[in-house]
Amino acid sequence: MKQNEIKTPAYVCEEAKLRKNLQILKRVKDESGAKIYVALKGFAFSGAMDLVSEYLDGATCSGLYEAKYAKKHVRGEICTYSPAYKDDEIDEVLSLSNHVIFNSHNQWQKYRKKALKSGAECGLRLNPEVSASPSDAYNPCAEFSRLGITKANFKPDELDGISGLHFHALCEESAESLQLVLQGFESRFGEYLNGLKWVNFGGGHHITREGYNVDLLIQIIKDFKAKYNVEVILEPGEAVGWQTGYLVGSVLDIVDNGKKIAILDVSAEAHMPDTVLMPYRPAVRNESKNGKYEYRFGGATCLAGDIVGIQTNNPEYRFDDEIKIGDRIIFEDQIHYTIVKNTTFNGVKLPDLYYVKENLDVVKIREFGFDEFERRN
Repeated sequence: MKQNEIKTPAYVCEEAKLRKNLQILKRVKDESGAKIYVALKGFAFSGAMDLVSEYLDGATCSGLYEAKYAKKHVRGEICTYSPAYKDDEIDEVLSLSNHVIFNSHNQWQKYRKKALKSGAECGLRLNPEVSASPSDAYNPCAEFSRLGITKANFKPDELDGISGLHFHALCEESAESLQLVLQGFESRFGEYLNGLKWVNFGGGHHITREGYNVDLLIQIIKDFKAKYNVEVILEPGEAVGWQTGYLVGSVLDIVDNGKKIAILDVSAEAHMPDTVLMPYRPAVRNESKNGKYEYRFGGATCLAGDIVGIQTNNPEYRFDDEIKIGDRIIFEDQIHYTIVKNTTFNGVKLPDLYYVKENLDVVKIREFGFDEFERRN
């Protein structure tokens, strides 16, 4: 199968681009001495997990189901964090995980005996109360955050049995932003690091983005490790899947109500939810800044606002050539935070998953149909 023969809608992950990202992450590992886990909340493409496992140390999970997925698909360690665990799930979480991180002292004390008996290394998530996140929706340190223990609520007399501390305060951020967060973290909690095994710097590190200061990140990690004699862990998700593939759809119809609107078998609401939440306008292959032909792209749902980029107030795309019914439209960089968040809203079909090998062979990883909709409703 060739890429132009892929049935739409489909997410297409490209092995060569993924390997390039993983090589950058491995350089960080090798030169800094840190461990790096893939954050499944951002990137969980089963067809690529063998490759990920060649380069990274394991997976970080947001609860039981991601931990089970990691056990099945990812080689290496499993780190699980949840804002709160359920009584009927904690035993299995503990049995699957090498590290289990608790969000509050209440949760730690509730499950402490079980956790220590399980053999998993236990940690607490802290809130450094400093962040450079671009939006409150993605800011774990925003006012009234439920994520992590603040200094005012921290109980240093309840650290017995704790192996490490965790913070996560970044979103698509730089090494310079990490420096800022670390200053806040150390000023609030640095005195409690002596004797711990590890500190988990969380995710949001945009390490594979062009222009990211990888050398600075490596130096930050080395300095922190030397200062506190702890292991450092990073949990990138988006940085693993960053620019490693696309979402392809087909033009079903073109309507004109003052503007030309191409109706696709791809939905911003259902298939690209972060373009709505962030929001941002995804790049489209072959768009042209000064193109003669202008279009909006809408999904085949009943939601009036299911228009790509509408929340950014810039939903128009221009092209040098006219778009026709049956044409393919490719939305770039749609592998991270799409597959893991998509929905069957309005009964729209979930995009199938394809993997393009480095020799350009195309492999179908997963096909979705009516069963996915029926089981969820």
